[in-house]
Amino acid sequence: MTSVQADPAPPAAPTSRRWRGWLLDGLSSQAARHPGPHGTPPAEHKGHSWWRVMCLTGVDYFSTLGYQPGIAALAAGLLSPFATLVLIALTLLGALPVYRRVAKESPNGEGSIAMLERLLPWWAGKLLVLVLLGFAATDFIITMTLSAADASAHVVENPFAPPLLHGANLWITLVLLAALGAVFLKGFREAIGIAVGLVGTYLALNVVVLATSAWQVLSHPVVIDNWWGAMTAAHSSPLAIVGVALLVFPKLALGMSGFETGVAVMPQVQGDAADTAAHPAGRIRGTRRLLTTAALVMSGFLLLSSLATTLLIPQHEFEAGGSANGRALAYLAHQHLGEAFGTVYDLSTIAILWFAGASAMAGLLNLVPRYLPRYGMAPEWARAVRPLVLIFLAIAFGITVLFNASVDEQSGAYATGVLVLMLSASFASTVAARHRRHRASAVGFGAITVVFGYTLITNVIERPDGLKIALLFILGILLTSFASRVHRAFELRAVQVGFDGTAQRLIDAALAAGPLRVIANEPDERDEAEYREKEYSQREETHIPDGRPVLFLEVTVRDSSDFTTDLHVQGEERYGAQILRVEGAGVANTIAAVLMQLREHTGQVPHVYFNWTEGHPLSHLLRFLVFGDGEVAPVTREVLRRAEPDPARRPRVHVG
Repeated sequence: MTSVQADPAPPAAPTSRRWRGWLLDGLSSQAARHPGPHGTPPAEHKGHSWWRVMCLTGVDYFSTLGYQPGIAALAAGLLSPFATLVLIALTLLGALPVYRRVAKESPNGEGSIAMLERLLPWWAGKLLVLVLLGFAATDFIITMTLSAADASAHVVENPFAPPLLHGANLWITLVLLAALGAVFLKGFREAIGIAVGLVGTYLALNVVVLATSAWQVLSHPVVIDNWWGAMTAAHSSPLAIVGVALLVFPKLALGMSGFETGVAVMPQVQGDAADTAAHPAGRIRGTRRLLTTAALVMSGFLLLSSLATTLLIPQHEFEAGGSANGRALAYLAHQHLGEAFGTVYDLSTIAILWFAGASAMAGLLNLVPRYLPRYGMAPEWARAVRPLVLIFLAIAFGITVLFNASVDEQSGAYATGVLVLMLSASFASTVAARHRRHRASAVGFGAITVVFGYTLITNVIERPDGLKIALLFILGILLTSFASRVHRAFELRAVQVGFDGTAQRLIDAALAAGPLRVIANEPDERDEAEYREKEYSQREETHIPDGRPVLFLEVTVRDSSDFTTDLHVQGEERYGAQILRVEGAGVANTIAAVLMQLREHTGQVPHVYFNWTEGHPLSHLLRFLVFGDGEVAPVTREVLRRAEPDPARRPRVHVG
């Protein structure tokens, strides 16, 4: 009888390596395909009906009913319904047409930021995107913290909440944020079904609350007389009422928070069978239905909730510490439908507010990797979901502690982020309409831009905290982005290198005489004298073997602000010189990428020849970082050194 001895178990990976592997899981996958509700679905994904995707917008947009009526009552007092009417008019006549246009111009979920990126070339466009990302981060982060803070208010004010929770809003908010982060660290998969259930339940409960409130008003019409009498006593003329409503409505602007989310979820909308990547007509049509339906539904709820809360809730209850502060509709649910129904309503509100934070987190995870890694302005690990989740979660914790989980104090920052994104969207729509020679549309969008500009300025003047927080986000993004760009400046940044037929023929002909000899040439006159003098000086100074053929490599910088790019090498014969021409974002990085591809293509290590450039090293470094040129020889060598650690396989660099 023989025994078979089992193979020893492989040694366990070190804890640090396993932790790093878990943290950077999915790093090699496309950043936009993270497991979040706003992520770009895989190619085989057929999408969902527009009304189901609307619920993804709804967890952000509709959940504002949890706190919007209370904030409106605090901002406008007895004039809350009139200020809400102004907000509804701006929603239906301003934000809705703008974002219907954005859906057409940017149908892949990039939103207005991508439209504006195309307007400005070179570094100006990149800087504009970074600034807008700062405001977008303000919007999404405050969505998380504000929603969690309002959810904690519903927990604390519920009559069945244990006494231990009273006054513990800050800790409850932090726990909700931690739970949100845990969900994304675990892996957030399909969200459509959850969103549909939450939005359907929440809106149905709100219909019950508002219908009951309407019955209470109709049963006791004296409340209308009391409200009207108090309002007219404070504001004697209709013009005064309209004027005050116009002045205070900017404080209600967070009631339009779902539009940017609406265009972010566009890749999830099911299109027509005839849709193409360039012309997804069905997806655009579905998204427009989504935006229109959401705006109409929300407008109805905003008006009815404003009327109900203003007529039925004493004004002092909206103040800080009042029973209706941050939870006006929940107050009515408990007051008129009993504690049991009120508790069900609280649970529904807590769930949708918490999920609104999940929607905002997913929006950040979809937005940041879409731009910063492409600009070289984020480390490579920024393409992974979990490190970003931890960073966003830490920021959310800090803001929650800073504002002590107060809904009222965070509303200004929230409105600032929302309004800047809407202003950028309306401006982008104005420019797009003008470029397409749609004069009437351009005038209309221009007028909307002016209104959003006024709304933003008014909001910033009255509540500057929002701008301060946004500026902190912008400063943080700018500093980290440019630090990352400098740190990654010496990377091999070509995505793909290809050679046309003429280039292939010239390479094969030169290869017959041995390893390739490549002369880096800055194209100037490109006449016969230039190539003859360049070849003679290089053979003389760098001792290129006599008789060996040489290839000239000429790089033209297309846009030095780009980071990664595809390289298309074209061959050309000119005055007897064999030339390889290519456009890239930086001279040194492009030369290094072409040399590495030549090595792979030929199986032999190529040689490249340079001349030294006169000038101060610091000025050359700045020119390299900003303009993509500078002192090319040492930078090319450094890029090659980092790209190929084996000196035997590294392309040879010669300088004379």
